[in-house]
Order: sequence, then structure tokens, then C-alpha cells
Amino acid sequence: MPIIRPPAVAGMFYPADPEQLTRDVQQFLLDAPSCNLIPKALIVPHAGYVYSGIVAASAYNCLKPIASQIRKVVLLGPTHRVAIRGLALPGADRFETPLGSIEIDQIGVSALAHLPQVIIHPDAHALEHSLEVQLPFLQMILDDFTLIPLAVGMATPEEVAQVLEVLWGGDETLIVISSDLSHFLTYESAQHTDKKSVGAILQLQQLVSHEQACGATPINGLIVAAQQHHLTPHLLDLRNSGDTAGTPDRVVGYTAFAFTAEDQIR
Repeated sequence: MPIIRPPAVAGMFYPADPEQLTRDVQQFLLDAPSCNLIPKALIVPHAGYVYSGIVAASAYNCLKPIASQIRKVVLLGPTHRVAIRGLALPGADRFETPLGSIEIDQIGVSALAHLPQVIIHPDAHALEHSLEVQLPFLQMILDDFTLIPLAVGMATPEEVAQVLEVLWGGDETLIVISSDLSHFLTYESAQHTDKKSVGAILQLQQLVSHEQACGATPINGLIVAAQQHHLTPHLLDLRNSGDTAGTPDRVVGYTAFAFTAEDQIR
């Protein structure tokens, strides 16, 4: 019997009803700006859709013209509930969402077997939302793809970059880094902090603190890889929950980035 990782936050972070989920994702994609970039990698937020869905859509809109060529998605996000050392694979055969099943890329999983920082840890994935909330967007846009989901715990940027290098592939492979920015600051403080973090990413400078971004570790690993592969980062959106559906006294920051090879623009 296949090992299935079922949805854990459907009905909380996004609708559990497939029809409502489809309508919501389609509307976010319609409302978000179009994108004239050809990304190798994306940074996308992972809050509830009412808060960050529009920001996520600004990144996923970049995939529409190249959807048919993407066959593999390498998805990295931070662990929020289980502390681990390294990067964790789920030990599953597929992930499920209300929109259907996504096969785990077993060839990619096998390619990581020699790396000591990569472990199998189903508990790190069982309740983790940072990866799951990206899946309906990917399912809505891409034609047919397999998934390599990695929950990132304590690791160095170089360890993350080594994993990305093994899985880098060609045009058929997309890298998605799931991360929010600052957490629970006032609106004005968040704007100041998040602009500094965005500025660092645009300069391919590593973030110095997880207070800047919960996914600072996978972001920093992507920055190392981007330097090695001469990728250019492009800011697509920057806002916080005070701009979308939250109060201004305690906000979470969201950003979306596309990383392109040789500044590719369609």
C-alpha cells in the first residue's frame, strides 16, 4: 500500500472543499499582477490564504507560460512544530490535497540518500503547513509534476545549497522556497524590518536572523545556490497581514520573489 501524507491544514489555512478551493486560487491568480519572468526558483509565503494568498499568486503567475515544461518541484519550507537537525523527507509516496494526489519523486529522493543532512522524518511533515499550502497553487497551474518536499530544520546554508545542487536539474525542475517574513510586529516596524530583509535578498546577502523570516535557512541556502548559478532575484510583491486581512498592531510580513537565470524576461 502506498504511504500517503494527507492534508493537515485544509479547512484552516485554505478551504477543504475542492470547488471553493479552486475558485479561491483562481481568483488570487486573477487579482495578482502578471509576471514577465522565467523563474528557476520562487520564494512564496505560507500563511492562510486570506492573509497571503494574493502575494503567493504573484509568484505563481510567473509559471503560467512555462507550466507545460515543469515536471518536478523541489519544495523547501521551515519546520514549525517539530525540531529537527537537517532537512527531512516525509517517507511518503504521495501528498494529498483537496485537489488530488501528487506523486513524490522517488528518483530525486534516492539522489539525496548519500547526503548526511537529509533524513526521513514523517513527523516533521505530519502537521507542517509551510509546504502544504503551496500545493493547491501548484496543482492549479502545472500540468503534471512530481514533488520533492523537504522540511528544513537546523542546517547551514551550505547544507541546503548542497541539496539544491543535487536536485537542480534543467528547465523541467522548479525550486520553491516557502517562507513568511517578520512575525507579530506593528505595521510600521514590520515594514521597516521587511524592507531590510528584501533588500538583502535582492543583493544576494544571507538573512542573519529567523526573526527576519521563518524560512531564513532555506532562503539562505537558495542565495548560496543563486550565487553559484548566477541567478538574479526579482521582487514581485511585499506586504503584510495589515494590508490584507489583519489588524495593524500585530502583523506578519509576506514577500514573493522570482529568481531567473541571466535575467530572463519573456
